[in-house]
Formats: sequence, C-alpha cells, structure tokens
Amino acid sequence: MIQRHIGVVGGGAAGFFGAIACAEANPACIVTLYEATAHPLAKVKVSGGGRCNVTHSCFEPRELARRYPRGARELTGAFSRFQPRDTVAWFEARGVALKTENDGRMFPVTDNSQTIVDCLLGAARQAGVKLRLQCGVKSVQRLPDDAGFRLTLTTGETTTVDRLLLATGGNRSNAGFTVAQQFGHTIEPPVPSLFTFHIDDPRLRELAGVSVEEAATAVTGTPLKERGPMLVTHWGLSGPAVLKLSAWGARLLADRAYRFTLRVNWSPRFNTETARAELERARAAEPRKQVTTWCPLGVPLRLWERLVIAAGLSPTAPWTSVPNAALRALAAQVTEADFVVSGKSLFKEEFVTCGGVRLAEVDFRTMQSRLAPGLYFGGEMLDLDGITGGFNFQAAWTTGWHAGRAMAE
Repeated sequence: MIQRHIGVVGGGAAGFFGAIACAEANPACIVTLYEATAHPLAKVKVSGGGRCNVTHSCFEPRELARRYPRGARELTGAFSRFQPRDTVAWFEARGVALKTENDGRMFPVTDNSQTIVDCLLGAARQAGVKLRLQCGVKSVQRLPDDAGFRLTLTTGETTTVDRLLLATGGNRSNAGFTVAQQFGHTIEPPVPSLFTFHIDDPRLRELAGVSVEEAATAVTGTPLKERGPMLVTHWGLSGPAVLKLSAWGARLLADRAYRFTLRVNWSPRFNTETARAELERARAAEPRKQVTTWCPLGVPLRLWERLVIAAGLSPTAPWTSVPNAALRALAAQVTEADFVVSGKSLFKEEFVTCGGVRLAEVDFRTMQSRLAPGLYFGGEMLDLDGITGGFNFQAAWTTGWHAGRAMAE
C-alpha cells in the first residue's frame, strides 16, 4: 500500500471517525489528528446530558435523510453506504453495546458518554493515529503541482500532508471555514440550529420541570409546525416539539432575531371545538368538582391551573358555575395558546449549527472538495444538520467514515 501523510483538523466526532477509518483502511498511511484545545471529543462528552445519544434506530436511508433540514438529498446516498446499523456494528465490534430507547434514540448501555470517548480514543491509538492536542492549524498552502498541503500550526511548526480532512465544527469563528474559503469554497452563514425558546409569560412561571407527553407547536405566520414532547424550563419552553421547530426554522428564526409568536396546542388530539365539547361533558358529569382538581383534556394539573386562570376562571370555581363563554376561552387556552418568544438558549451543552461549506461544492461519495483535490470535509463543517435524536452524530460518523476511507485509497 502507498504510504501517505494524512492530516485531520478537528478532534470531534467526525475528525476522530475519519482519522480512524483512514488508518484502519490503509495502515501504511501516517495519520495525524490536530486538535486546538486540550480536550478532544468535548462535545461527545457533554452530549445527551452526559449519556451521548450516539445515533437513532432509523435504518432506512431515505427515511433517515428526512430528519435533516439541510443535507437530506446529499446524505441519502451517503447513508446507503454507512448508516446507523453500521454505526451500531462499528461500536459493538470495539466492545461498546448500544441500547434503543422508546423514541428511537440510541445510547451506550452504560449510559455514560465517557464509554464512547474512551472507545474512540482507544480505536485511534490502536490504529496508529497520532493525536496532537493544543495544536491547531493556523494556515494551509497548496504545494506545487497539487502535491499536497503545507500546514502552519499554532505551535509555530510547519508540516506537509498529502491529503487533508477539515472537521472543525460549525462555529462561525473556526479556522476550518477560513481555509475552505481560501480554496474557493462558499460558506453559508452559520446560525444556531437546536435551541430552546425564551418566553416570559405568567402561564409558565414557576412551572419549570412540568412536561407534556405530546404538544403541537407552530410559528405564527410561517409554515413551521411540529409535534412531540414539551418541557417547561426556567426560561420558557424546550423538548422535542420546540427543538425540532428550531432546527427546521433555524435560518428563518435567526432572520427574525428570535422574536416571534409561538402557538401551542397542549393536547393535540383536540382542536378548539372538540375541546369545548369535552369540557361541556365534564361540566355535566362532575358539576360539583372544582375545575382545577381534574383536567378532562389530559394536561398536567399544575399547567392546567394556570390555563384555567388565564381563561378568566377562579381556581376554586366548581364546574357547574362555569359559563359557556368561559368554556370556550378555556378550550382556546389548551388548544391555541399564543406565547411571545423573545430569544433563545443553547439546548443543554449542545451546539449545533445550520450553515457551513456549501454542499454542492463537495462530492458526497468521498467527501472530497470539488474545487481543491485532496481536501476533504466532515461533520458540521458542512451545511448540514439534523433534528434532535442522534441524527447530528450520525451525520458526523457517516461523513467522517466516507472521508477517511477515500483518503486511504
């Protein structure tokens, strides 16, 4: 096999997977991974609340690709060659078993992200990958006759590589984007993707921790709408019904400076009319009961009490005293409650971006640049991102694997 010097910039999920895939596919390759910080795989470590949501149990490539607001078309083919089933097999072959939760998310059976970190570090070491920490890449020059690249490192050293994988993430200020632009690539402006909504509303105050099994959300005046579990936080609303909306609407919501009206149906099996009819039945069946002690629409009682008050009713009122107009107002509070969103927060410690290297400029069979032979991209460097549920890590594993294998050939 031909000996090649391979440089991988970025010690995250895609960078590690690419480095390992390259070194395993061609042991003659000298693979060096450069990570600017002292902490490789930092995002893997904090993801999924410290459990690491490795992937998702969606094993049909076309169906899987539908979970990506950006990159679905390009990833369909890539997933046909490396998808969640392959990810599961990859980790199991290295001693890490994964388990599937009810919503399809897959975690290590240890419920500890350190298991994944240790597996990747161990696989890299075993494959002979050289790991340089606190060593970023300052600049990249093309060698004459397209014979590779000269890297100037943040330590002051220079080195040459035959092929180069950029996997520095989606942060707007990362060095990878500067290098990509230098070689003619277009960078779609990065904006946050998975985030929670800031809402200051008396209906939500002091309800942090209250969750609803399924809610429907929509951004007023746009086609954006989602369904899923929802969680009240100290700052507003979170959970899949919000996070999925933030992913699909990443650029639109950024354009609105994260100020918009969110419409919520807390019990989406009802609309306003069917909810009103159900409340009329409740009034007839339990006339003497206090309205706030029982919710016939399946809303958690602490939230229900706030909605009762917002509809203009006393929390101690018996059902028999509730007039029809108040029933209609209460049905509307449950099924079409409007909340003013005034900002956003990162979801836990996870930072996912929409934006990056324009996808048309990359060959998704190999992850090689169409503009600069020998230059490859992986993970969030690219303008692709998934909804919450393990999809962003799967994109990192898939693009890293393809890039690594192609660099080894």
